[in-house]
Amino acid sequence: MRRLSVVRRRKSAANTLAALKSIRAARPDGAPIYVILDNLSAHKGRKIRAWAARNKVELCFTPTYASWANPIEAQFGPLRTFAIAGSNHPNHPALTRKLQTYLRWRNANARNPDILAAQRRERARIRSERQRRWGQPATRVA
Repeated sequence: MRRLSVVRRRKSAANTLAALKSIRAARPDGAPIYVILDNLSAHKGRKIRAWAARNKVELCFTPTYASWANPIEAQFGPLRTFAIAGSNHPNHPALTRKLQTYLRWRNANARNPDILAAQRRERARIRSERQRRWGQPATRVA
């Protein structure tokens, strides 16, 4: 069975490297892989960069405070709506099971109109967070 998600107690370089190796293993043909990452320090370690260079994995970092530039961010809105909102999970394993159940359903129903609408709403919300686009100076309100 293919693992859908992994919930870790902490974010670490070792966990990031393990995830990258898992992604590389899923594409054994040696084709280049491009991975979009935020600027978390656990994603930028020397070991990670060296491994990525040896294994044809291009690390693409989003700019700081530019979550709208990361295409995966639009997936978190529906995840919150369908798996987390209004919940009261007794522990992390219960939450992990709920997330994995949602991801299984989501992967099987990728074109579901409710999912697509939730993604559009989340993209709009993310893009409007700072009322500006990447690379443009902040506007000042007097």
